[in-house]
Amino acid sequence: MTDDQYAKGSVSYLMEMGALKRAKRSGWWIAGVKDPETIAEHSFRTAVIGSVLAMMEGADPARVALLCTFHDTQETRVGDIPWIGRRYLRAAKNEEVTADQVAQAHPAVAAGIQAVVEEYENGDSLEVAVARDADKLECMIQGLEYLEQGYSNAREWVDSTRAKLKTASAIALADAAQDMSSIEWQRVYLP
Repeated sequence: MTDDQYAKGSVSYLMEMGALKRAKRSGWWIAGVKDPETIAEHSFRTAVIGSVLAMMEGADPARVALLCTFHDTQETRVGDIPWIGRRYLRAAKNEEVTADQVAQAHPAVAAGIQAVVEEYENGDSLEVAVARDADKLECMIQGLEYLEQGYSNAREWVDSTRAKLKTASAIALADAAQDMSSIEWQRVYLP
């Protein structure tokens, strides 16, 4: 392939990632949330949470943020399949989807993205553990926000994701989050 073809393949991947800004996290529909956040919104806050958790746990914040950023990118092709749906569907592995997504990208881009997804899916490092906790903690915090908005069925998501946290820092943040409103952060700055 030529440099122009690799550039086009890489940009095609970037354009595909734009679909994550429009795709809703469908699991929340089961809880009755009419207009849930997008996959991109979830991934952004997951990366921020992952960075914070990494700092608290002594992991590499940049590595964790990278893992978090790419953890749901396959959902442009397979959608956001809720856990109950996974019982009935046999979706391709995220590594397979990623390989197809980057097949026409620059070889360094393809190899780099595939390595990140492979690590997230199969790794056992502290960074992977922190990234996975960040994903769960983001879901829990989002659930708390939906509870504030009156979606009482979100309680199940809050409790089930909270129970799956592994790192001490994620558990500590989850405990703190359960006693806060989503606007409490501004009280620190307002007299």
